[in-house]
Amino acid sequence: MCGIAGIWDIDSRAPVERGLLEKMAAVLRHRGPDDQGIYLSGDLGLAHRRLSIVDLAGGHQPMSNEDDSLWVVYNGEVFNYPELRSELENQGHSFKTHCDTEVLLHLYEEKGSRFVESLNGQFAIALWDGRRRQLLLARDRMGVRPLFYTFQRGRFLFASEIKAIFQDPAVPRQLDPFALDQIFTFWFPIPPRTGFQNISELPPGHILVVNERGTQLSRYWSLSFPTEGGVEWICSSRESSYVEELMELLQDAVRIRLRADVPVAAYLSGGLDSSVVTALALRRLHERLKTFSIGFESRSFDETKYQAKVVEHLKTEHHPFFCRSAEIGDEFPLAVWHMERPVVRTAPVPMMFLSRGVRRAGIKVVLTGEGADEVLAGYDIFKEALVRRFWARNPSSKWRPLLLRRLYPYLPGLTGQSSEYLKAFFGQGLSQPGDPFFSHRPRWQVASSIKVFYAEEVRKQLKDYDPVAELRDLLPEEFSRWHPL
Repeated sequence: MCGIAGIWDIDSRAPVERGLLEKMAAVLRHRGPDDQGIYLSGDLGLAHRRLSIVDLAGGHQPMSNEDDSLWVVYNGEVFNYPELRSELENQGHSFKTHCDTEVLLHLYEEKGSRFVESLNGQFAIALWDGRRRQLLLARDRMGVRPLFYTFQRGRFLFASEIKAIFQDPAVPRQLDPFALDQIFTFWFPIPPRTGFQNISELPPGHILVVNERGTQLSRYWSLSFPTEGGVEWICSSRESSYVEELMELLQDAVRIRLRADVPVAAYLSGGLDSSVVTALALRRLHERLKTFSIGFESRSFDETKYQAKVVEHLKTEHHPFFCRSAEIGDEFPLAVWHMERPVVRTAPVPMMFLSRGVRRAGIKVVLTGEGADEVLAGYDIFKEALVRRFWARNPSSKWRPLLLRRLYPYLPGLTGQSSEYLKAFFGQGLSQPGDPFFSHRPRWQVASSIKVFYAEEVRKQLKDYDPVAELRDLLPEEFSRWHPL
């Protein structure tokens, strides 16, 4: 990852202070320890902290096109940049570097703001068009790379992390109680809300265009799913073709993520997702792949025996780390500082330990199996929702809720609970199986119990606010027609 930041004094056109930009970049140093760059042009300033992965010598940012009319700072990686570069060269563009950043500039020259539609990658981009006096911010489709912004007294500030924006003493730090209520329901705030008032997060798959006439936020990509009646169930005769297509997609995804001028390693949890990714990476690498994992003091969380089996089978150069329970408590404040919001769970802390160990081992890039359970319905909550829908057809049934014990045999606390307890937790929203949030109601209800700690002042601010209603209003129009899965 890298860190980006910038200031545009739109109203007064006062020159941007270099010292403030340097402070914004300095607080992002953990994102990009290899290089720092500043671009100043009167009322505009851009800053960049670089983690060098592609074209180590030539990828300095901020970067401009040939006549300096365009400038870009960028965090991320465009995996299909070689193909895009070849197309641009055929269209007459010349390149002075071999990095993916320069592709963004020439692609914008060709396609304008629609250039993001051609990008296969994860990115947060800020591009200044000097001729149009226009600043464009763009974020990748799934929101892997963060990007925040604010307007303060006629000035527009943006950064990869909120703490960089707060380097400006004119930006107030005030908790957003509505975002807090969302966090204590969904575990996270709904973009554009953040934990702070007047600090916005650019939503995934969106572009924000800022100029002297105002701002325009637009979505360039969104998820879509088949309707309930439009699902084509896989019959055995066609199963092999779907398996083949999935394998081709996975192989290509791993292939393009290995495009780096530094060593690439892999996380290894011991589960199916990271194991498959690691195995596919080994097919393309000629050297022994380094893998990294974390073990836990608590046996209920520890999966080192599975990790060891995968390492033995794949013959990777493995580096295990161990996480003690006391360390999680000690390091929790630092994790909150990095996450920049109230945190409901301590799960991010071990991931911070793991990435810290990987970095100390000299590795900048790792492959993971992250996201596979969401995309391929691997989590048990998908099966749980199916059981609860079955139960909802006969709510008075005594044995239907007992199926949930069969679903979660690895939770000893659950298997010993009475059917009354199962009904109290899993029965949330059972009378409304058509609710768009049917699958998540039990967990949201439990998370909402944290709100008993609210001070009276916070309760008054929230009044009758309903975070679920706000989320419902943001659902796409076609959501109700999608298949329940």
